[in-house]
Amino acid sequence: MQSTTENKKTTPTYTSSRNACKLCAPLGASVVFKGIEGCVPIIHGSQGCATYIRRYMISHYKEPVDIASSNFSETTTIYGGNRNFVEGINNVIKQYNPKVIGIATTCLAETIGEDVPGLIAEYKQANADKEELPVFIHASTPSYQGTHMDGFHEAVCSAVVALANKSEHTGTHINLFPGFVSPADLRNLKEMLSDAGIEYVLLPDYSASLDNPFWKDYHLVPEGGTPVDHIRLTGSARGSIEFGTVLNKGALSGRIRNTNAITTAGEWLESNCDVPNNRLPMPIGIDGTDRLVETLEKITGKKLTEKYSLQRGRLVDSYIDGHKYVFGKRAIVFGDEDMVLGIVSFLCEIGIIPVLVASGGESGLMKEQLKKNIGEAATDTIVMNGTDFETVRELAETLKPDIIIGNSKGYYIARELGIPLIRAGFPIHDRVGGPRIEHLFYAGAQKFFDQIVNALLEYKQEHSPIGYKYM
Repeated sequence: MQSTTENKKTTPTYTSSRNACKLCAPLGASVVFKGIEGCVPIIHGSQGCATYIRRYMISHYKEPVDIASSNFSETTTIYGGNRNFVEGINNVIKQYNPKVIGIATTCLAETIGEDVPGLIAEYKQANADKEELPVFIHASTPSYQGTHMDGFHEAVCSAVVALANKSEHTGTHINLFPGFVSPADLRNLKEMLSDAGIEYVLLPDYSASLDNPFWKDYHLVPEGGTPVDHIRLTGSARGSIEFGTVLNKGALSGRIRNTNAITTAGEWLESNCDVPNNRLPMPIGIDGTDRLVETLEKITGKKLTEKYSLQRGRLVDSYIDGHKYVFGKRAIVFGDEDMVLGIVSFLCEIGIIPVLVASGGESGLMKEQLKKNIGEAATDTIVMNGTDFETVRELAETLKPDIIIGNSKGYYIARELGIPLIRAGFPIHDRVGGPRIEHLFYAGAQKFFDQIVNALLEYKQEHSPIGYKYM
């Protein structure tokens, strides 16, 4: 039973959102489209939406990010965006010659009822005489019915629905749908699978396209991404693995399939192509990674190499070494629902108490999932869905946390409290290396653990009245 005091703490006295703990749905879709080979995203809506998305992605990834716009005006808003849509597609094809065009709709386009599938069909019919047109993928992503995570998962599912081929002959590969993780985490996942000789389709894969090496000449469309031919193979896989237990369960879920029963790519493939789906919590820490390893071995019959057993052993050893510095510390965690749930499970694994868990996600499932993940440890944890940073800030004053874990948007709360912010997730605007932050698997947990322990040690050292050189 939730206490009266806790109810008073978490029940807002206002109706507006104050610095929402989320981003817009088309942004999440744009990240997915950048993870498909040869794809150029186009935002069907106003120019400002595309500018905002480019700004956020460039700041985090420190890479050039081209996102086109159909550039709605007052006239377009009244009479519809058909002309702008056609002109925008023609401009993208002329300038970029893309293999794929990913179309995400904004609040404005959705509000006036733009029939994007109809517009795509009309465009294809009008250009039927051309030798080859790009593949079109449309994700319905109004931000008034979802967050960037809803847009992300909607785009992944849209790509699979548009391209997957069902086959009577099951392939030897598996499908991996890792969610919105860092390029470094994607590279580590691919290395792990390759080391074990596991064939896979990874969607999306922006490990190169959003974290490129130095270019001598500018590339209009960055190299990397999941090839279209690979996405077509998702319908003949031995099985699918999705990272996350919330995924696309917000208000946006199921729009493109007109049902609330199917919300993710894994679910759609299981329902339509008989590809078994395996849903796992974000594999952060030992327990989460162990579950992933067990699932991989079950589906493929292949074991990971000794390299990963050694990584696990070193992680266990580091837990022992650092336990006395982290045990009993109090943490606030905010961000994307599945990432937050994975981080909280990891914190409980190392002995840190999650006093507040917050997300702008709208699923309403975090409390339930938290209980499944960490059991009784969730009893005294305040959990907030659909929240904003000002509410987090007000609660933080009374909860006395030792650290805050989340993205750069919460920095001002950590600064006000005078405690460390451990940067994780998206967006990281105030540091370099956002695309290279590792959260997942044994290696990611090792770096994450070291970062947390050292932040706590540094805080204690800097605030000691005498100073010291030994732990």
